[in-house]
Amino acid sequence: MTRPIVVIGAGAGGLIAAGRAAELGASVLVLEKMDEPGKKILISGKERCNITNAAPLEQFLQHYGRDGRFLRNAYHRFFRDELLALLRRYGIKPQTERGGRIFPGTDRARDVRDALLRYAVERGAAIRYGATAEKLLIRDGAIQGVQLLGGENVRAAAVILATGGASWPGTGSTGDGYRMAQAVGHTIVPLRPALVPLTVRERALAKKLQGISLRNVACAFYTGKPGAEKALRLPFPLPPTGEMLFTHFGVSGPLILTASLGAVDALRAGKRVTLAIDLKPGMTPEQVRARLQREFEHSPHRHLGNLLRGWVPGTLADVLTDLSGIAADRPVHTLRAEERDKIGQRFKDFRWQITGSLPLEAGMVTAGGVSLREVDPVSFASKLVAGLHIVGETLDLAADTGGFNLQAAFSSGYLAGEAAAQLAAGG
Repeated sequence: MTRPIVVIGAGAGGLIAAGRAAELGASVLVLEKMDEPGKKILISGKERCNITNAAPLEQFLQHYGRDGRFLRNAYHRFFRDELLALLRRYGIKPQTERGGRIFPGTDRARDVRDALLRYAVERGAAIRYGATAEKLLIRDGAIQGVQLLGGENVRAAAVILATGGASWPGTGSTGDGYRMAQAVGHTIVPLRPALVPLTVRERALAKKLQGISLRNVACAFYTGKPGAEKALRLPFPLPPTGEMLFTHFGVSGPLILTASLGAVDALRAGKRVTLAIDLKPGMTPEQVRARLQREFEHSPHRHLGNLLRGWVPGTLADVLTDLSGIAADRPVHTLRAEERDKIGQRFKDFRWQITGSLPLEAGMVTAGGVSLREVDPVSFASKLVAGLHIVGETLDLAADTGGFNLQAAFSSGYLAGEAAAQLAAGG
């Protein structure tokens, strides 16, 4: 009997790998431990599925930090245009939104999942649900098959490990691929949450501000003690301005999520991490002070808290006055120049000490995974085990938000499926 290509995991990388391998004539079996495919796709992009991004290639690669170079060759072979052309064949019409984010025109993640499923099944791939892979079977340094939970062995000409990360375990991403890869000799870079909300030391203050969302603010992160701080080098570029959100435990929102992996890694290294929020990035400190002065002169009898509500949400206005040591009900004509300066400084440099993050399970993606040094960057074949391919979030690849993580899964899966089919065809 001809041994099939076995794909472990029916997520973004696994479905597209299965479809491409079957399209090239290979016999393909997908093992999926859940009762349906692509559960993480269904919740991605707030259930809209941010498929990819319209950024040019060089800018696109920057969103993976230093690991972007690993994907360069792969993206020259299968990138955004090829992905969108494939999805159009199954009725997905893409739409581009703010920040270059590309979504399905229907705004339904389910439509993307269904398109990938059709691609795999209509090309001839078989999917076996409720099948949990436990162990990779190796002989003489080459893949022989997969052992399932319960002891059943499934023979394979090649195996594509597409089990995802360890975030969102309810979708089936529970880190199985890391364990299986490590068991056959692969190095696992320590796992950390990425794109994850951060916790702060000022928990009581954060709870007061819970639910307040800020737009068009700037964030900067620093390490070191006050007076000797250095800018924290972040793995992904932060936009000049963006959105953030206060939570009962700390901070979240796009700006925070993008910077979170840098903060997590700095804390793991024992460093003190501070967040500085610029509430008025379009104004210099001098302009903030001048505007405050004008408004104080125009409405000298207004209470400070009421006046500042024209600048920021009410609760935040009260917090800023409290932190400046000024009562919110003070008439503004009674404020001294140094008190006005204190308020202006808070607007330009609102400080929080970062203490940690939510757990790995709460991260949008998992940082860490199979070392990129042990994987071919074009075929995504293991350099240690012949016939084994590793794709998507199982690799030590993580990007910021905007469709970059899904594109990596799609491209790595497609090229791994292609390479596995060629390997199977060649015996």
